[in-house]
Amino acid sequence: MSTRDLFTFRNRHFTNGVGITAAILIVTTIVGFIVLPFAQPWVQFANVWDAICSAAGVPQRAASVTAPEQSKRLSGVVLTSNTLSRPSQEAIGRGATLAQRCAICHGPTGVSRADSPNLAGQYAAVIYKELHDFRTGARSNAVMSPFAVNLTDQEITDLSNYYAYLPRLPAYHPTPQLPKPNIVIYGAPMRGIAPCGSCHGSLDNKTGSPWLEGQSEAYMKAQLQAFASGERRNDISQQMRNIARAMTPQEIEQAAAYYASQPPDVVKAVD
Repeated sequence: MSTRDLFTFRNRHFTNGVGITAAILIVTTIVGFIVLPFAQPWVQFANVWDAICSAAGVPQRAASVTAPEQSKRLSGVVLTSNTLSRPSQEAIGRGATLAQRCAICHGPTGVSRADSPNLAGQYAAVIYKELHDFRTGARSNAVMSPFAVNLTDQEITDLSNYYAYLPRLPAYHPTPQLPKPNIVIYGAPMRGIAPCGSCHGSLDNKTGSPWLEGQSEAYMKAQLQAFASGERRNDISQQMRNIARAMTPQEIEQAAAYYASQPPDVVKAVD
């Protein structure tokens, strides 16, 4: 058989080979550009072309698609590395007086006996932002929202400076230290998850991100789940919502359990 006879549709084997190859190409194209994009529950597409554009990495949302209505307030707090960086002793003293009202949940020394966050030594910018968000409704809680709604800007600043001034103390309910899970060390780059420490490190942290060591496991797990469901949405850049949505339930439990088992860094928080 000559070469010309080999590559001709009169050759049954050549025809079958071309047919099978074409069928595989069509099936994989449909699966990769249509089926898999629609299988992502957190992304909505207006049509098939929208899904194909998404799979190809180009803007997928058509101009005629309206953005989901924002039913909740968003955080309007602007933080910089210099926010609350130079507290005065007077501000810390005023904050100490105000903090007496917080002691029932956050402890007289800023360390909670319940599942409220430990505030002693927390970054001032973190407390400042969260109190502002509770006051404006960007973040809601049955206890914190009524408390924060009547705080003035000065009172929020004083409380933030006071708690940041306190030394970090061991948690009331320490657990045996756990090994660092992969989601904390490496994140999950293929799912867009950065290592937790890239934002929540004690020495080099993103402004507005809290340090997490020794916090309540139940509290951290609940917050990750709230970010994942969209119930909590006061992360301005949606970074935590995007990360939490991509985490598995097991990774959420591992990260919360790990950070709860770690002793707080003895270095005093500095903004």
